[in-house]
Formats: sequence, C-alpha cells, structure tokens
Amino acid sequence: MRDSDFERLYEDHAQALFGFLAYRTGDRALAEDVMSEAFERALKARKRYDPGKASAKTWLYSIALNCLTDHQRRQGAEMRALDRVGAPAGETLVDPGIERAESRDEIQRALDRLSEEEREVVALRYGGELTAKEAAKVLGEKETTVEGRLYRALRKMKEELEGDR
Repeated sequence: MRDSDFERLYEDHAQALFGFLAYRTGDRALAEDVMSEAFERALKARKRYDPGKASAKTWLYSIALNCLTDHQRRQGAEMRALDRVGAPAGETLVDPGIERAESRDEIQRALDRLSEEEREVVALRYGGELTAKEAAKVLGEKETTVEGRLYRALRKMKEELEGDR
C-alpha cells in the first residue's frame, strides 16, 4: 500500500473506526489510544497488505480488533497481578467526572446485557458503520452468523430499553 493510499484509508475510515472503538469500550480516551495503535500497526504493515485477501477497511478493522483484544489481555493480566500481591485496583477506565446523557446510560445498560460476541457485532455495525458482510470478514464468521447475532442483540436491547420506560 502506497503512502497516499494509507492517507486515504485514514481519511475515509478514522472517524468510523473511532466510533466502533468508542462503542466497544465505552471510553473515549481508550478508544483514541486503541485507534492510534491500530493505525500505527497498519502503517508498519502496509507493505504486506494484500487487497486480494480483504478490503482495506476490513484489514484495518481486523487490526483494530486485535489491538483491542491485546489491550484487554494486558488489562486482565495487570488486574490478576494486582490481585496476587494484594494491591488496590487502579481507578476505573471511565472518568467519573464526565457527565453522560441519560439515553447513553440506558443504551450502555442495554449493551451490557449482551454477550461479548453480540456487543462486538453491534459495535462493528453501528459504531464502525460496517456492513454485515464486512463485519463477518473482520470476525472470521459467516455472514448469516453475524446477521443472526445482530438480530438477537438488537432484540435484547429493544426489550431492555422498553423495560426502562
């Protein structure tokens, strides 16, 4: 991938990728960090990108998903290490001083009710603005599996949101 193609990739997909990561993490600062790491990895690996295997968009989202997974593994390892030595856990990832809109809290509660796989599909589809086909490629799943998972997730969220009223 040429430098100009990489710049276009950033211009075309950075905002939607950030949306996916913010959706997925619930933390804007963490989403920015993971997005930066994803673009850094993509920049380093751009010469190995093969357009015959995946679109640039799905390649980028796969990298971002791997970065997020790596972050979650590191965080889990840190928490286990703190537990072993009896150290107090650090502050939460979400800044408690940031006021959140009531509707965002309701949506977050509905998202929390979903399984990890369901949250991932919702985040890719609505946060990252990927089609079901693109999400399936990123996740390495069949498109029908992703569509079914998305349908179930949206149904659960609707039930949760209607229950709040």
